[in-house]
Amino acid sequence: MVDLRRGTLTSDEALVRRALEVAAEAPQTGDVPIGAVVVDAAGRELAAACNAREALADPTAHAELLALRAAAAVRGEWRLEGCTLAVTVEPCTMCAGALGLARVARVVFGAWEPKTGAVGSLWDVVRDRRLNHRPEVVAGVLAEECAALLESFFAAQR
Repeated sequence: MVDLRRGTLTSDEALVRRALEVAAEAPQTGDVPIGAVVVDAAGRELAAACNAREALADPTAHAELLALRAAAAVRGEWRLEGCTLAVTVEPCTMCAGALGLARVARVVFGAWEPKTGAVGSLWDVVRDRRLNHRPEVVAGVLAEECAALLESFFAAQR
């Protein structure tokens, strides 16, 4: 839910719904519709981004990384302690590593990604006990809606 008095996203479902809104922009540039949003501890949105690998010709332009970079710029520091990143699809190894390095407190995601997921399905990078920072993970929020967005995108590509 969005608390209009404070301009905050106050539930994990609201975070993923916002990420879905952002993800819908990606196909305009031929990118896979994945969206991410970063909020601070009070639930104020710091940044949101969709995949832009095609748009930027950049293999690292995943929604999560773009949102983390933008949120760090807003805060003026690379440590995103207390922040939550919500994304429509389980992060890959690159993004999972960045989440830990950024010291994100929580990761919320929608659809599982059994082929490349690194937050519980194929790997579990963010909760590896050997690392010094392990964010809380909330998985499967609006999973069916998130998966449906991807399925319709790839069906149109065929």
